Amino acid sequence: MEQNTNTQATMTEYKPLDFKNNQPIRWCPGCGDHAVFNVLLKSMAQLGIPPEKTAVISGIGCSSRLPYYTHTYAFHTIHGRGGAVATGFKTANPDMTVWQVSGDGDCLAIGGNHFIHEVRRNVDLNLLLLNNRIYGLTKGQFSPTSARGFKSKSSPYGTTEDPFVPAELAFGARGTFFARSIDVDLTVSQEVMVAAAQHKGCSVVEILQNCMIFNNGIHNPITDREHRADRTIHLVHGEKMIFGKDQNRGLVQDGFGLKAVTIGEDGYTIDDILVHDAHCQNYFLHQMLAMMDGTDLPVALGVIRDVEAPTYETAVAEQVEEAKTMHGFTCLNDVIMAGDTWQVE
Repeated sequence: MEQNTNTQATMTEYKPLDFKNNQPIRWCPGCGDHAVFNVLLKSMAQLGIPPEKTAVISGIGCSSRLPYYTHTYAFHTIHGRGGAVATGFKTANPDMTVWQVSGDGDCLAIGGNHFIHEVRRNVDLNLLLLNNRIYGLTKGQFSPTSARGFKSKSSPYGTTEDPFVPAELAFGARGTFFARSIDVDLTVSQEVMVAAAQHKGCSVVEILQNCMIFNNGIHNPITDREHRADRTIHLVHGEKMIFGKDQNRGLVQDGFGLKAVTIGEDGYTIDDILVHDAHCQNYFLHQMLAMMDGTDLPVALGVIRDVEAPTYETAVAEQVEEAKTMHGFTCLNDVIMAGDTWQVE
């Protein structure tokens, strides 16, 4: 126990292993899930929320095995329904911290409807969306985030459809928090997970993750050490949008869009570089930043959007208390028997 002399409150210090159980981990060697799991344990320890006040909920998929390995409340639900179960759990237990773990197939295909509505409702939970752009558990079919023309076991001649962009769906559902990381960047991953948990509302964290077996190297253009600094940008609220190996490139406004420039060339100075404002209510710029794909503009990592809005479970709890006061309800039976009733003989 550590005594805080300013608040006279006590707080337990946790270690990552306090949130891990003794079950053997069944992911392929080299899978990005290992890194995500380890960072989640570190984030839980940093947050200092007790294991018994934490729940981890998933659907179906490789990443959805994660609840089996946590020393918390844990639910391994059914395909695509992790969001529905997480919403119900949080609404019934508003004092619990809820982590939802999902893959791009689980979350955006059969679970797509649940995804947009938990974001729209702004349920106070932390959704880790592990995006490897493939169905790994079922052995290599293309997923909703696979690129047009992608060849897989279920698209041997290439897909004939455009992919979902998770950020685009989140913003379209009026999301209040969106962040992104890559599985090999443990520091940024922990940063965004902690920020997600501290945010009051539905926090969507997309983690670009590698599948060693069925889609190895899919994120290499931005994750390899040689190109990462030039093809990604780490956004931090209140700081200039600067990137590059030499930290000499930045983002500027170009009409209604964005442009990457080299500071000191073509008349651009540090004063021209945009400052990241994650708290801006208007999501126009946030969506443009999240849609950058690493070609002309770098892929955005870090917390992209973080704004305040009423949360679903709080509004429900307030409504329940109001109804109790107004009608004198003390139990469910009171609600059922309220109003007109009929007796059938």
